[in-house]
Amino acid sequence: MDPEVTLLLQCPPGGLSQEQVGVELSPAHDRRPLPGGDKSITAIWETRLQTQPWLFDASKFRLHSATLAPIGSPGPRLLLHLGLTSYRDFLGTNWASSASWLQQQGAADWGDKQAYLADPLGVGAALATADNFFVFLRRSQQVAEAPGLVDVPGGHPEPQVNLPLITLSQPMMLGIARNKTSAGRPSAEFYVQCSLTSEKVRSYYLSGGPEAHESTGIIFVDAQSMQRLQETEMWAELCPSAKGAILLYSQVQGSPT
Repeated sequence: MDPEVTLLLQCPPGGLSQEQVGVELSPAHDRRPLPGGDKSITAIWETRLQTQPWLFDASKFRLHSATLAPIGSPGPRLLLHLGLTSYRDFLGTNWASSASWLQQQGAADWGDKQAYLADPLGVGAALATADNFFVFLRRSQQVAEAPGLVDVPGGHPEPQVNLPLITLSQPMMLGIARNKTSAGRPSAEFYVQCSLTSEKVRSYYLSGGPEAHESTGIIFVDAQSMQRLQETEMWAELCPSAKGAILLYSQVQGSPT
């Protein structure tokens, strides 16, 4: 396994549909206040804004845990236990220089090394085109996390490639990966099929969209190469969440379409 990523949860073969995944949202799943208070989070945020004034805070869902039920159990197969957090808290905990110490303190104080971390739940997709290519994006140098690296489409629950929703299949959840370079920040990874060819997808991407500034280019990888991507030079250019998406796709979705 790549040292930058671990797989927290792997869905059954083929993945899980929206109807098979449930959510429990509770304040009990929020981040614990830092020992001594959250002043350090405010200080980190203000320092960031001085060098990256385009950053803005926003609410995020925090992943506390996930429960995969046995086959035949009533209710959803997968239950996500979520709280609320923010982008500011993410930069002030998961990306703080004290993140490792916070994990040690969380384990000592609460029996949970992630207890003091924001752990916002990211979203990524292994997006396949009609002509059997997978879509990747080159991240902008202006983003706070993994600038300049290659990622799968995602980040939030809205599409970043500017594709009409009618061209996208229902997402199938593959599992959850943790980014070890950001103190275990979790990301839910999905498999999505697009009814458009790679050239059509490129055209839509180049036409721009509300998050066009977050990426600088689009890359296509043929489906057969996806199974061997870890053996290529491109693997070193991938951000950890993208590596998680590819590893989960290979294990859950099986052979390429």
